[in-house]
Amino acid sequence: MVLDYKVVAIDGPAGAGKSTIAKMVAEKIHYTYIDSGAMYRALTLKVLESKINLEDTDAIIEVSKKVDIDFKDRSIYLDKELVDKQIREERINKNVSTVAAIPEVRKNIVGIQRRIAIGKNVVMDGRDVGTVIFPNAFIKFFITASLVERSRRRCLEIQGTGKHADFEDVKNQIENRDYIDSHREDSPLIQADDAILIDTSGQSIEEGVQEVIKYISLHGGNRNAL
Repeated sequence: MVLDYKVVAIDGPAGAGKSTIAKMVAEKIHYTYIDSGAMYRALTLKVLESKINLEDTDAIIEVSKKVDIDFKDRSIYLDKELVDKQIREERINKNVSTVAAIPEVRKNIVGIQRRIAIGKNVVMDGRDVGTVIFPNAFIKFFITASLVERSRRRCLEIQGTGKHADFEDVKNQIENRDYIDSHREDSPLIQADDAILIDTSGQSIEEGVQEVIKYISLHGGNRNAL
């Protein structure tokens, strides 16, 4: 199926810089930015706030069928409430992979992700945008970086909120997240065959942004952003 709107799909592991790059690219080429991973974080927040046992798969699936998640002005709303900060809490970091690994949950959230994007030119980042959500995306990227570099960035992100971050703990969390994401049965984290690989190790965010925009322009996208 050929889409009548353009989707720039950006996938990659935690801490690779894909979300920051995706936001900046969307702003520069005047596309709508959608963080697909934030939707799983919002659902995880809903599950935790509802005191649902994370082993109760059926209950989590039911929540995913009814949950109200939306994006407005690059912010995410859960049940009409802004939750940008809440979904970045440590309790969400520790549990989102468990919730996101449930196949029926992914099916329900993918439906929401597609509906939000319909009729818009979007930059969407996540872990299965180019392989599952929009396999016919206009252009696809897989953004990665070394485990050490990703751990360093995540530590800086945590410290930026005024909290202490232990490098080894953060590194172990990211390594565990990588394993869960890449080994789940349903839509594992993999690079799409037609995705452009960008390794941001040693790169500044701006360098990563310019590299993505260069490929979009060459692909026939927004040339005015160069």
